[in-house]
Amino acid sequence: MIKKLSFVVVLALLGSAVVATAQDKGPHDAAIKGRQAMFQTYSFNIGILSAMAKGKMDYDAEIASQSAANLAAAANFGQAAMWPAGSDSETPGNAKTRAMPAIWSNFEDVAKKANALKTASATLAAEAGNGLEALQGAIGDVGASCKGCHDDYRAPRR
Repeated sequence: MIKKLSFVVVLALLGSAVVATAQDKGPHDAAIKGRQAMFQTYSFNIGILSAMAKGKMDYDAEIASQSAANLAAAANFGQAAMWPAGSDSETPGNAKTRAMPAIWSNFEDVAKKANALKTASATLAAEAGNGLEALQGAIGDVGASCKGCHDDYRAPRR
């Protein structure tokens, strides 16, 4: 009975992997989806912190600390596999993305901007739980680092 159940579980897992692969049409779709998931993690946590900083949400030191720590952790993800050349908004066959081709011709600048986010999010993680004023004082550099990359390397919404 256990062998049959194990076999059914393995078949189900293999079937779900085939379905997931079938949904990826382009050669870079998995990488694009991976980095979009990372950016959703950024956005979720920055949204909480920003709402607190702007007074749209009550400040909660524990949640602020967790959200800032999450952001700092995500900013430090290893991303090499998420950014293959050709995984941009203008290469036909890719999943929908706003990554501009300029990323790959200016990768040194992109890396510099990514390091600015790492630094700013580390500072925010150290400060976010120390009161609303500390959060407000540290969140601006995170927003500026995001904007710096978005202005140069993210295509507008269509």
